[in-house]
Amino acid sequence: MNVTSIATRPFDDQRPGTAGLRKKTRVFTQPGYLENFLQAVFDTVPDLRGGTLVAGGDGRYFNREALATLVGLAAGNGVRRLIIGQGGILSTPAASHLIRSRRADGGFLLTASHNPGGPDGDFGVKFNVASGGQAPESLTEAVYQASSALGRYLIADVSPPDLDRIGEQAAGEMIVEVVDPVGDYAALMERLFDFDRLRDLLTGGFRFRFDALHAVTGPYARDIFVNRLGAPEDSVLNGVPLPDFGGGHPDPNPVDAKHLVALMAAPDAPEFAAASDGDGDRNMILGRSFAVSPGDSLAVLAAQAHRVPGYADGLAGVARSMPTSRAVDAVAARLGIPCFETPTGWRFFCNLLEDGRIDLCGEESYGTSSSHAREKDGLWAVLFWLNLIAVSGRSVEELVRAHWTDFGRNAFRRHDYFVPEAARAAAVMEQLTGRLDSLPGSQGSGGVIDRAESFSYEDPVDGSVSANQGIRVFFDNGDRIVYRLSGTGTSGATLRVYLDRPVRGDDPSLPADGAAVGDLGGQAHELGDITRLTGLKEPTGVI
Repeated sequence: MNVTSIATRPFDDQRPGTAGLRKKTRVFTQPGYLENFLQAVFDTVPDLRGGTLVAGGDGRYFNREALATLVGLAAGNGVRRLIIGQGGILSTPAASHLIRSRRADGGFLLTASHNPGGPDGDFGVKFNVASGGQAPESLTEAVYQASSALGRYLIADVSPPDLDRIGEQAAGEMIVEVVDPVGDYAALMERLFDFDRLRDLLTGGFRFRFDALHAVTGPYARDIFVNRLGAPEDSVLNGVPLPDFGGGHPDPNPVDAKHLVALMAAPDAPEFAAASDGDGDRNMILGRSFAVSPGDSLAVLAAQAHRVPGYADGLAGVARSMPTSRAVDAVAARLGIPCFETPTGWRFFCNLLEDGRIDLCGEESYGTSSSHAREKDGLWAVLFWLNLIAVSGRSVEELVRAHWTDFGRNAFRRHDYFVPEAARAAAVMEQLTGRLDSLPGSQGSGGVIDRAESFSYEDPVDGSVSANQGIRVFFDNGDRIVYRLSGTGTSGATLRVYLDRPVRGDDPSLPADGAAVGDLGGQAHELGDITRLTGLKEPTGVI
């Protein structure tokens, strides 16, 4: 096998974010750009030589070409076996499970998650470690440092494998194994959930729709819901993965999937609907004219977990990202289990999962999962909700309202401000940071500011500290406002403002959605001096 060392120059923009390296597709298609980043990972993780890797993507534009490049670099860097999902397809949670079940040394996931695809869209690469979880911050920083000094990459002269043919193929001295991307994952779901009860539900007149948004979960949904559980064919919408996701934005939220919200508001709406995102790790849960907020979803699943086979023995603990509503905190207190508050980024949950401290975790950006994997998992969440409906006989709305009555409610809403000039968004955070000491005692429309702080997290497992993870403002009436800059975009900056207002029980006079936060959004806008610093008079998106 001929391995060539190709001279290259460093790129100065290859620092991974919270979920890998994401850029515009045209950036990744530059000569040497993908090769450099992959080589930086191989140089940083020497255990990959002689090891086993898992690879696949969400099917977006440039997915197959990127996999062909990966095959050449993996062979050139001495990887022994490369396991790839058939057609180059592998959802993020399925990849995490495959890494763990096959005892691989890591995996490359080719995805930009919920970001749009296509030649003018986004592309991304992230490296998951042997636990199946996202690379820790220390490793991604080391990869960035390696990429900044890179002078060559190693590539083998091998033919691209036939990604559509299941089985083993030789790529020089490396074995490429093309596998069914769905089978192992679906078998795991059968072990976690009561498929007999689910089959009775879905074949007994219960109507539901799952929208794959022309992204990676289409084949998974068809196999699980239609083939294994007997749901009608039309239960799966937009089930064929497309390179540009059909021109849509594959983000399962009420704004980007408003067609699904409209479907559930129609007079003849089905009983249940759900959607997942580009790489299959997010979820949105809908009842008739009723959308479940991510914080409420996590809280309901935690409170009802004992009714699902995979969690019948109880939960070791739960965790949520800091901006996520505090709804699950009340459940943890009732159950007498720990509730961890982490920075945004799924990798912060991984240590807790690996150490056995938690079994359920979630974040406000429609991500929920458990100890079955080291990534968030959209289809898992949908199956969990369907299992609860099957065993309780209650609708989505009835389950949530009963939860509010029992545990209280945290009304929650997120205001996004997309700012083309990133420095102007950063200015909001800078001025708030400078005022932290003077904010307590200030009068707000609903209460007095009790404390204000920059969130810092010390990992209870390894002792690592992550500082400056967002600004929290607490009021004496229980209200909370959180400000942070998002790290998932590929241009400009998005200032996210999270509004969290506790409500006693299920107050029927309040809206059932995030509008129940009332005037807290206006207060947050004024407190952040957002108009003066960004020029925006109102949010560019409300979720």
